[in-house]
Amino acid sequence: MMILPKPALRALALLLALPMAACSPQAAEQVPEPTAAAADANVSAAGLEIIPVTVTTDSGTHVIQTEVAATFEEKQRGMMFRTEMGPNEGMIFPYDEPQQLGFWMRNTVLPLDIIFIDENRTVINIADGVPYSEESVYSDRDAIAVLELIGGRSAELGIEPGDRIDW
Repeated sequence: MMILPKPALRALALLLALPMAACSPQAAEQVPEPTAAAADANVSAAGLEIIPVTVTTDSGTHVIQTEVAATFEEKQRGMMFRTEMGPNEGMIFPYDEPQQLGFWMRNTVLPLDIIFIDENRTVINIADGVPYSEESVYSDRDAIAVLELIGGRSAELGIEPGDRIDW
């Protein structure tokens, strides 16, 4: 077993925490510390629950393994600082009440498809999340959730407004 001095432990902890921090809803001025990953297969390295999200399009049904950003802090962190996302991975931001939603890409390295979903669980609109952009993109009407996929994946899967998304 290697024993490190306290300054080295702090530096190591900070270095390990940076890749776990994650597109975020607008107004995220401070990024909270990431949570520790659980040993559970249904929990991501960032400590978020992973659930299957089913997208039904004209071309078929697609299942995306999706991290859930459920708390205020998780929604603020979103996909900030992440450097990779698989083609069948995503992040969902559920809300209790339908509302106008706006997201920006501060500190978000990856290009993302930002899919706004209404209370009937249908796609409202899809916005391009441009890395590092502080210009917000908005839902065309009140939304109950946002699903983020790696940029271009929506087009690959044929996802369009009116398609169904279940979780």
